[in-house]
Amino acid sequence: MKHLLYPKQYLHSAYQIDYEALYQSGYRGLIFDIDNTLVPHGAPADARAIALFSRLKEIGFACVLLSNNKEPRVKPFGERTGARYIFKAGKPGPKSYRRAMEMMRTKPSGTVFIGDQIFTDIAGANLAGVHSILVEPINPKEEIQIVIKRYFEKIVLFFYRRRRV
Repeated sequence: MKHLLYPKQYLHSAYQIDYEALYQSGYRGLIFDIDNTLVPHGAPADARAIALFSRLKEIGFACVLLSNNKEPRVKPFGERTGARYIFKAGKPGPKSYRRAMEMMRTKPSGTVFIGDQIFTDIAGANLAGVHSILVEPINPKEEIQIVIKRYFEKIVLFFYRRRRV
């Protein structure tokens, strides 16, 4: 049974994903969350993020940043990484995931979403029918509303891990 809150994969970091293997498996579009997925919350695109997007472009991926943040946060990140972006995305609603796929000209079967939050990122990706990869948050220091959600995420992850064994 498919569970809305369970990722297809749960990995340590967006920087440790085998993107070449994803490409060989037929995926052509990548959708990324920004905060605590690629950089600590609120941080600008750093050298590691810029290098990752350069590598992804060389592999042949189309990429879109999908964030619930406002444009002043998302636009500079997109400009520095060379990625297209959608701000005020309304995650977990699937509409912006579908819009990102339209921008990349991909279908759900050829698209992967990478993010650090279950209730927004993963739920939205699953609602849109996209392969979802949950990564551990980069920085444990977060806003209070996210800290509260993390407690509930621990419960979901407990059952997710138990089911996978």
